[in-house]
Amino acid sequence: MSTPDAATTPSAPTRARTVPEPTAGVPRRWGSIGPVGLVLAGGISVQFGGALAVSLMPRAGALGVVALRLLVAAVVLLVVCRPRLRGHSRVDWGTVVVFGITMAAMNGLFYQSVARIPLGPAVTLEVLGPLALSVLTSRRAVNFLWAGLALAGVFLLSGGGFDSLDPLGVAFALGAGAMWAAYIVFSARTGRRFPQADGLALAMAVGAVLFLPLGIAESGPKLTDPVTIALGAAVAILSSVLPYTLELLALRRLPAPTFAILMSLEPAIAATAGFLVLDQALSAMQALAIALVIAASMGAVRTQVGRGRAKSARVGSG
Repeated sequence: MSTPDAATTPSAPTRARTVPEPTAGVPRRWGSIGPVGLVLAGGISVQFGGALAVSLMPRAGALGVVALRLLVAAVVLLVVCRPRLRGHSRVDWGTVVVFGITMAAMNGLFYQSVARIPLGPAVTLEVLGPLALSVLTSRRAVNFLWAGLALAGVFLLSGGGFDSLDPLGVAFALGAGAMWAAYIVFSARTGRRFPQADGLALAMAVGAVLFLPLGIAESGPKLTDPVTIALGAAVAILSSVLPYTLELLALRRLPAPTFAILMSLEPAIAATAGFLVLDQALSAMQALAIALVIAASMGAVRTQVGRGRAKSARVGSG
């Protein structure tokens, strides 16, 4: 891949996003708001897209919303990227298929979660997956401090036993987090085997094909309603297409570690979107819990960055 992606390494506790190269027609005015502003705009787009998806669920169901999101995103990415289908090995295709399965599972589990618990806590629990991957792949003892901080946040979020949250919704969010961690691993592998965002477009198509029967089984004729299709397309644009473009533009001028730290703010953005769009207010204890998980995510990223710089210095001095 020609563009670095902070989230394709285990050190970045954030959803992996492999994005297409922008065309010459991409308006330059997007870059005028600065790389940090682009990343924050992408995060806001993702989480408000999630809030819109929650509001769409009564019309199309959780599985129907996921099917619409994956299908529209796949069509857009296939048209934009026009991936080459020939010349790939069996291992290449196996990697992209597993990537697509992981993507579909991650989205399906997450949307099942937000159908049952507020958006902010759901994203907070989901981010534990990449954070656990970061801790497990690091040999530094300080990362266990970040893990402990995150666990403290989860304990506060649960109120000592998740009595205030639907246990099934919590289980779905944790499952989505596990799939998020797997997504990061297979996003990196796919990026190494396919040029630009070809692998992402193909994997999105795999996920859409796998999920469409589930969406049809749950929602049936509801998916053909023009309003539902329009809202589903809006979810796909807000949650997939627009963030990919904004983050690519940002990564051209923003160091990948800084990008990962900014992406760690997603639980807070999700909580804000849930409050503004869905009227999902948080208690003071839940807000503190989210803050602890955000701090743990940022700490894990900064620790990995410091480790990388130290290693580079040792290599340079040798």
